[in-house]
Amino acid sequence: MRKRKILLSPAQTIALCFVAVILVGALLLMMPFTSRSGVGLSFVDSLFTATSATCVTGLVVVDTWTHFNWLGQFILLVLIQVGGLGYMTLMITAALLIGKKIGLRQRSTMMESISAQNLSDVAGLARYILFGTLAIEGCGAVLLALRFVPEMGFGRGCWYAVFHSISAFCNAGFDLMGFRSPFSSLTFYVEDPLVNLTVCALILLGGLGFMVWRDLWTNKFHFRKYSLHSKLMLVASAVLVLGGTILFWLSERNGVLADLSSGGQVLGALFQSVTARTAGFNTVDLASLSGSGSLLMLVLMFIGAGPGSTGGGVKITTVVVCLLSLFSYARGKRETSVFNRRLDDNQIKRSAAGVTLYFVFAMAGCYLLTVQQPFALVDALFEIFSALSTVGLTTGVTQQLNSVNKMLLILMMYAGRIGSLTMIMAVVERLPARVKDPIEHIVIG
Repeated sequence: MRKRKILLSPAQTIALCFVAVILVGALLLMMPFTSRSGVGLSFVDSLFTATSATCVTGLVVVDTWTHFNWLGQFILLVLIQVGGLGYMTLMITAALLIGKKIGLRQRSTMMESISAQNLSDVAGLARYILFGTLAIEGCGAVLLALRFVPEMGFGRGCWYAVFHSISAFCNAGFDLMGFRSPFSSLTFYVEDPLVNLTVCALILLGGLGFMVWRDLWTNKFHFRKYSLHSKLMLVASAVLVLGGTILFWLSERNGVLADLSSGGQVLGALFQSVTARTAGFNTVDLASLSGSGSLLMLVLMFIGAGPGSTGGGVKITTVVVCLLSLFSYARGKRETSVFNRRLDDNQIKRSAAGVTLYFVFAMAGCYLLTVQQPFALVDALFEIFSALSTVGLTTGVTQQLNSVNKMLLILMMYAGRIGSLTMIMAVVERLPARVKDPIEHIVIG
């Protein structure tokens, strides 16, 4: 009898690849030789840390610098880079470098993993992503080294510069500032323009998405030549950064920003506006945010970064498409258009499905989290949105989680990184039905 070959869909391949990387990372982080004390993490804690790194989230149950030695930090950095670029991107690039041909199935999986639109150019895009990433991370590391090397010495300063450049570009949020104070992130640099602006630039470049980079590189400053996707991403990103900065300053000028200088308040508001959309660093005490500040951060975490990027969230274009379709419906238009282009109905349906599924996951996760432990509602929402959007910001809840809630957040981070729709498709995907059911109307609203 012939053995039947199991063929996985792109969604299933992506889901399983991430699981494999996470498990390997968890096993390595359990080993005593990765810790400073010689005592390895428990399986649940190592699984949580590996998932957070691979899913470029940044939530941690142990302080990275305090617990891990240089080898453990290096393993985390590899997981962050693999998670940020995507397993399939690295595998296809490696195959191209050794001269191996890429099959149609591998191209389809790569196309799904980075949200590409053109199957024929996947190989070229993979090379572009890899070399573009190395160039951007290298520039970021050089700029950060200008601050860290004088403070920490050449070797340690260079390592810190490389680590934080990769972590920022991949929107991971892992830091090594625990030598100053555990779980302090970048709070000691809240008024430092070089660190703030460099990290913000890396976060934004990583969050724009690989397809937008290529459009910018090809068409330079000719906005009219950009694709509709790039136009929406650039305009929406600018609005979110500027609007988020202003609103955060208005919310916290008498709160967590009150003790800073005028320039420090602007940098603090800008940094939180940028990092809330999936980066995970923070320069102010998030546990002390006002109600309006917390709500703003939740909204920014929900929106997230761009498709095919190193960031998470429901995605900027998803929110934009939903808002555009809402405005069109309110104005009595049957079609949704923007920049003289009409949006495809299937994309509108997919966007609505993505938003709906996100809130289903978020509400279910928040309920389960608070059932297990009596956290305040705003703290629970903050933690769940942070995990599901792969942001990594926390008000201090992460370090208090029990084992059950750690597993819950592992699931949230995993769903957020591969995409909740992709996760559902990987489980229930099947061939479309050839026979359509009859239409019957229901009352809505």
